[in-house]
Amino acid sequence: MVRQDMTPPEEMGQGIAAEAPIAPSAVSFCITTMRHRPEFLRTASARRQGAGGFLVQARFRADGKPGVQVGFTASKKIGNAVFRNRAKRRLREVARAVLPQLGQPGWDYVLVARPGVTVDRPFAQLLTDLETALRAIHSVRA
Repeated sequence: MVRQDMTPPEEMGQGIAAEAPIAPSAVSFCITTMRHRPEFLRTASARRQGAGGFLVQARFRADGKPGVQVGFTASKKIGNAVFRNRAKRRLREVARAVLPQLGQPGWDYVLVARPGVTVDRPFAQLLTDLETALRAIHSVRA
């Protein structure tokens, strides 16, 4: 049964043009999340860079895959489950905002939450912390 009081769908090219802006992607690689303990351990044994709100551990995989892997850690030192989850959510959002611009293909990164800082630090400062840490990690060392 077809209802007569319904309006037909608009044809192509008519109506409100509500197109989403298409921003060019800054990365040509995919960012995946680490899931297994050995990946975290390999990254922990490489470079470390302290940031105000967290610690960044990074390593070059040298496996030929261009993707970036990122992991997040919040121990019980952060607090109860609510605080640990909040810290990891904030770290995930910081990584989502910064890694496409400053992450290097073929690298693994682990962001480790710090007690009393990661949850309370303003988000803008967390963004700046990760930018500074990534620049320090990828700078040419003497």
